[in-house]
Amino acid sequence: MSTTAPASAAPKTYSHSEVLSVMTGLLAALFTAMISTTIVSTALPTIMASLNGTQRQYTWVITASLLAMTVSTPIWGKLSDLFNKKVLTQLAIIMFVAGSIAAGFAHEVWLMMVARAVQGLAMGGLIATTQSVMGSIVSPRERGRYSGYMGAVMAVATVSGPLLGGVITDNLGWRWTFFVCVPLAIVALVLLQWKLDLPTIRRDNVRIDYLGAVLLSIAAALPMLWVTFAGSSYDWLSWQTAAFAVAFAIAASLTVFVELRVPEPMLPLRVLNNRTTILMIIASLAVGVAMFGPGVFLTQYFQLGGGYSPTIAGLMTFPMIISQMLSATIGGQIVSRTGRWKPIMVFGATALLVGLGGLGTISHTTPYWQVAIFMAIAGIGVGALIQNIVLAVQNTVDVTEIGATSAAVSFFRSLGGAVGVSVLGAVLTNLVFGNLKDALRAMNIPDSAMGSGGDTNLDITKLPAAIQEAFHHAYSDAFGPVFAISAAVAIITFIAVLLTKEVPLRLTIAKETEPVKIVQGTAEDAVEIPVGNATR
Repeated sequence: MSTTAPASAAPKTYSHSEVLSVMTGLLAALFTAMISTTIVSTALPTIMASLNGTQRQYTWVITASLLAMTVSTPIWGKLSDLFNKKVLTQLAIIMFVAGSIAAGFAHEVWLMMVARAVQGLAMGGLIATTQSVMGSIVSPRERGRYSGYMGAVMAVATVSGPLLGGVITDNLGWRWTFFVCVPLAIVALVLLQWKLDLPTIRRDNVRIDYLGAVLLSIAAALPMLWVTFAGSSYDWLSWQTAAFAVAFAIAASLTVFVELRVPEPMLPLRVLNNRTTILMIIASLAVGVAMFGPGVFLTQYFQLGGGYSPTIAGLMTFPMIISQMLSATIGGQIVSRTGRWKPIMVFGATALLVGLGGLGTISHTTPYWQVAIFMAIAGIGVGALIQNIVLAVQNTVDVTEIGATSAAVSFFRSLGGAVGVSVLGAVLTNLVFGNLKDALRAMNIPDSAMGSGGDTNLDITKLPAAIQEAFHHAYSDAFGPVFAISAAVAIITFIAVLLTKEVPLRLTIAKETEPVKIVQGTAEDAVEIPVGNATR
């Protein structure tokens, strides 16, 4: 029998042990996806060489995953406000496993791109539902504490992933870097079924914004398609660029028009009604570039630039990963104890700018210890910023919109990362091609030996030693300008954080208390508990 609680009832308060119980299943799922992603990141140069891929295709394999994650995150977030969060999380895990298996059996670059896109869709779901669940059971003041736990688990996956990926690639073959996630996913599904027990929001007459989802996907995809082909297939200033610009303007305008008028928008633009949210979204765009850029290009720097094996390259990224883990964990504890997030974020934005600025000076003559210091400083910045940006925005909305709002921030961060990787990948491709052309000319080797199209094949194992050395130097010298661009973007993050007015973290989960039906228990003994509704 179900009963209705009075309108004045507050949302259920979860004890520390109950929150940890819920987090066990969530973190198991997130760990599975994170470690699978980091394992593959180290193996990707080997994968692309095995599939006869080029540098541009390398960028697109990464971009396919980021693009799918970007466009799907707000959709997953909105669905988590409307439907059962547990089922959505489990669905995301199953999708990730399917994409991983398809990638493991891929024998063509295009199939690898499709499989990575499926993985990206699943990652968007895991990111959105994890943040949504945490926002619905923990107050903003206490959330930093648990975000620290989440950051630590993510960092463990990030730390162990590159090394594990290198070991698997060197000993079992790169295909096993995808297959290894299957048993982990089974464990995560069991833990979720056992530990995750959340109220289900009962909504009558639910309307899914299908048109908004399509328009949002198109608007997010167009900039990445443009930067991928600009400079090679056509000039940066050309009629094709103008066509992309017009198409993007139309898609973005239609997206805003639709999302401001539908009752249940996929991307709730009304959350942009305060200064904190706007500035944090601007900051998240830049953090996306700064976060994904080093993660994608550092393994290339060590493998393609330095000629190191995947295992060694994984070990060489440890300074950034460990500093990111410590920064996220310690920063989360400080935020929870003080209730203040801005000092940590100012410190993080400064560290990010300094670290990326240092990486912007590297070349093939830079000693590893110097690169390691810059990586560690940049990692401190990423760890201090990534969770606190979401926390600052969550503090401005009610629990009933926590999923869509958190997903909106993640969307813009992923969009910045996806577009940034595309731009930086295009810059890297052109720089490598130019550097290699100059090196070959110095050795009196004709340009025709490089092929055409301004791209570089990544399989150099059959080339003479002198050309292999020129290849490594061409890559090493191209990464400095790439990181310098990332540092310039990080200035935007620094300014946005400085301009943000700090609002003390509230101690309650709900912003207001209005009745919304929440169902707990089985169908026979369900109990409806009202929770706070967001201010419209």
